[in-house]
Amino acid sequence: MEDLYPSRVYDKPKILERKDPVLYGSPGELKEGPLNKQQLDFYETNGFLLLDNFFSPEEVKEMRKHLDLLWEENRDNDSPEVIREPESNEIRSIFDAHRKNEMFNRLSRDPRVTDIIRQILGSDIYVHQFRINFKPGFKGKEFYWHSDFETWHVEDGMPRMRAISCSILLTDNHSYNGPLMLIPGSHKKYVSCVGETPEDNYKFSLKKQELGVPDNESLTRMVKEGGITTAAAPAGSLLLFECNTMHGSNGNITPLPRSNVFFVFNSVKNKLVEPFSGLKPRPEYIANRTIQTPVLQNS
Repeated sequence: MEDLYPSRVYDKPKILERKDPVLYGSPGELKEGPLNKQQLDFYETNGFLLLDNFFSPEEVKEMRKHLDLLWEENRDNDSPEVIREPESNEIRSIFDAHRKNEMFNRLSRDPRVTDIIRQILGSDIYVHQFRINFKPGFKGKEFYWHSDFETWHVEDGMPRMRAISCSILLTDNHSYNGPLMLIPGSHKKYVSCVGETPEDNYKFSLKKQELGVPDNESLTRMVKEGGITTAAAPAGSLLLFECNTMHGSNGNITPLPRSNVFFVFNSVKNKLVEPFSGLKPRPEYIANRTIQTPVLQNS
């Protein structure tokens, strides 16, 4: 397959034009979906959409209960699905949470969310990745600027930009406790990064990403063009962002924890191929390759 978005292959970084649409649904499908035209236009222009108080306080309370259960169950778990901070050894992320917990499994099929994703991607969808991100008070480390698609393309073999990341805020995300930051409009450009991908890079990058990150000049150019938006919102809000949107977050040195459920939906028409790095695929718990079960409508 032709590599439309080469990265980590050049001596110098490059900014390439996006070759894929942002909204895939036909005009009729887009009109009939849950999002209105104003919301769709905002998403297409900016590469993200923040829906405040999407889930009720009762639902958030239930999610937090199961979040705490997973934390306790994995406190001493040394399995590879549990990612820990490089210095403090605190839990940073728990992957495949929807396979470990029935409530999160139901959440991954909630039609209030999946109908929106299907509306934007214009096809049936499946869960590409599901994880919980923890950023505890005082100890939560930063996630450096990156485009998810760059990594999924190079290391997982996702061919096109036809996936959406969803973040459900389980704690209040303030401007000061390490919320997600996004660069509006950055999804329209693709930063081809430098550096050769080593074998099993995920064992290090999930703790601290150093490859597949934009260079300072490219990042500065994008910020000059689009600025930076902070996704500060109350618990229960839903953040949708396009797979190529440049985003990151600062460390949390406040007493207030920041925990989010993070899941990715990919189009069934955008199934993974061999990684464009030429290396072996990353594990299934990071990138769903063989279990291509579509999320059925109203499931």
